Amino acid sequence: HNGDCLLQEQRGERPTSSTRGALKNPFVGNVSKYVPLPPSEQRAGVKKGRLQFDACFESGNLGRADYVSDYEYDLFIRPDTCNPKFRVWFNFAVSNVRSEQRVIFNIVNFNKTKSLYRDGMSPLVMSTSRPKWQRIPSKSVFYYRCPDHGNNYVLSFAFAFDREEDIYYFSYCYPYTYSRLQQYLERVDALNLPYWKRELLSQSVQQRRLDVVTISSPHNLQTDSHQRMVFITARVHPGETPASYVCQGLIDFLLSSEPEAKVLRDNIVFKIVPMLNPDGVFLGNYRCSLMGFDLNRHWTEPSPWAHPTLHAAKELVMQYDRDPNISIDFYIDIHAHSTLTNGFMIGNLYEEEERLERQAIFPRLLSHTRPRLLHEENLFQ
Repeated sequence: HNGDCLLQEQRGERPTSSTRGALKNPFVGNVSKYVPLPPSEQRAGVKKGRLQFDACFESGNLGRADYVSDYEYDLFIRPDTCNPKFRVWFNFAVSNVRSEQRVIFNIVNFNKTKSLYRDGMSPLVMSTSRPKWQRIPSKSVFYYRCPDHGNNYVLSFAFAFDREEDIYYFSYCYPYTYSRLQQYLERVDALNLPYWKRELLSQSVQQRRLDVVTISSPHNLQTDSHQRMVFITARVHPGETPASYVCQGLIDFLLSSEPEAKVLRDNIVFKIVPMLNPDGVFLGNYRCSLMGFDLNRHWTEPSPWAHPTLHAAKELVMQYDRDPNISIDFYIDIHAHSTLTNGFMIGNLYEEEERLERQAIFPRLLSHTRPRLLHEENLFQ
């Protein structure tokens, strides 16, 4: 599968309103400045108010757009590359709008039945003149089973366009792109901090960087000193964008002048891999890599060919684990959840009681200091 097809215009016959609800033609690419039209206008010019859809940008995702009426469109998420069962993330642009135009967007091919959209979460919107993401009011958002679409769950939201010259962007959640991470890391590099080091650990299938950063006081990095280490990874699942915000927030704190941050730097070596799946993030996948692998299911035997970023990260962890001068106190992999609220931790279920109790200490302490991290919601399995 050629990942570059995601940046090309979708080719082939476009469905009309008569095929509403049926996904008869498979699609692997994103729509590119496509205007779905009623049959009566397909040979005429495109007039104002006939919406133009585009998802050919970094982390974009929209596989198909169907015209239903002047006030309604059915939208189809483009499945993860090489893995059609994952359809959750969307991120697309709309232009050629008419002032005060009101529409309903129906996202009709979610693969999940449960979603935080059932519990009050709402999609995000921004526009070129207002580049800050905002939530669409929850009263305008509906998540329900729809008989017209095989009784599958559909996300519908109503929206009123107000500025004709603007391009509007709609997203499942706050995007955090591969390019944004690279720009952030470059800004930190430019500070020349003595307790910061950024290295290229590996490259993805499409040759994107897999960065590993080290945060610690210089005296901890001497070869003859014993190192206590915390190893952190994030963004193995591309659609779990809050993981990147948490990871960046953690890095910002560890680099700060806060007294607690200095104590941590003086006593611990932090190794952080902020984006385990850069190809999946760039392509706008929800869960998988370019080749359709859920990388989080391949930790046992990652392939250097099929899962190069995962393979490199695991090799580094194992290298540190074998080093007698290093003790890895924690390995933390940061995720986000599509159906559960609040903050929580998921740990392993060990048969050895002492080992199980030891790993439960940190989540329990954290729940005492952070009220949004509820200990009773932590899972060990």
